[in-house]
Amino acid sequence: MIALTAAAAALGALWWVFFALKPYTIHPEQLQARYAHAAPDSQAGPVQLGPVEVVQVGDTTAWAQSLSFRSFDGALVLGRIVHPTDPADAAAADATPGQRRVMLALHAMGRTQWRWWHGEFKGRPTIESTHRLAERALQSGHVVVALDARGHGDRKDPQQRLIARKLLRDLHLWGKREPYERLITDTVKDYRVLLDWVERQSGLGAAQVRAAGYSMGAQMALLLAAVDSRVHSVAAMVPPHLDAKVAVVAPSTVVSRLAQVEVWLLTAEDDEHASPSESEALFVALPSTAKRHLRFPGGHVLPAAYVDQLQPWIAVAR
Repeated sequence: MIALTAAAAALGALWWVFFALKPYTIHPEQLQARYAHAAPDSQAGPVQLGPVEVVQVGDTTAWAQSLSFRSFDGALVLGRIVHPTDPADAAAADATPGQRRVMLALHAMGRTQWRWWHGEFKGRPTIESTHRLAERALQSGHVVVALDARGHGDRKDPQQRLIARKLLRDLHLWGKREPYERLITDTVKDYRVLLDWVERQSGLGAAQVRAAGYSMGAQMALLLAAVDSRVHSVAAMVPPHLDAKVAVVAPSTVVSRLAQVEVWLLTAEDDEHASPSESEALFVALPSTAKRHLRFPGGHVLPAAYVDQLQPWIAVAR
């Protein structure tokens, strides 16, 4: 027994030395460089839009187009842009050029951008209620844009169908932080390339873009707002707690850069990915004077009524 205990202790010590994640520091200029999206050799290409389709988001009629482009590194980005009125109708009420607000919609890990449009996908319910949030945004006059994160949805590698599970296992068990950090940073950079396109569209208001994200999407929305001043308001639903072991993708690393950003933070009392004290610490650290913290009972899947609580954030002047 003593020998087994000693062997286990030795293995544990070896694991800690060789595999356990260690905290590190990232300086502001390093952070900005990691999220730079327009290098001189950028391979970003023009955004391609599919034909306009009349769709239903919940009970609301909307006009949707597929969206694709080559990102900063040549990777193909796929997503969808959904309009509250027909984009071809130049005479639509309140369609003043430059005045249509844009809401970016960022999905959770292991999910897909389709969860922002449908109550179920491939026979499984959208338990995050993000489709209800998108419907409210459309009703308030927003153009809603959602991309698939790298390795997710229509961008999934058919050879790695359990990418989320594998990424997190390799991260925590074997200390492989680079694939996880690259997923987050490169997806944030995809959204920055998208914002370059939004800025060139006369019918879209690029100066005050809003971002709503769930779980991993909340994490990325906070990071995006921290590195791109075009995002002025964020609704972050249950972002996971991350520390300096993955500093470049931890909201706690960039929180000081959000002084000019409106942030609504939604957290749960029994969230397995962030304790109440960790969520409270993130909220307190936010330097913004335009911030709100909404707390809900239960775990990482918020009660559907959270969408009602977010209505004041959604219902901005058109």
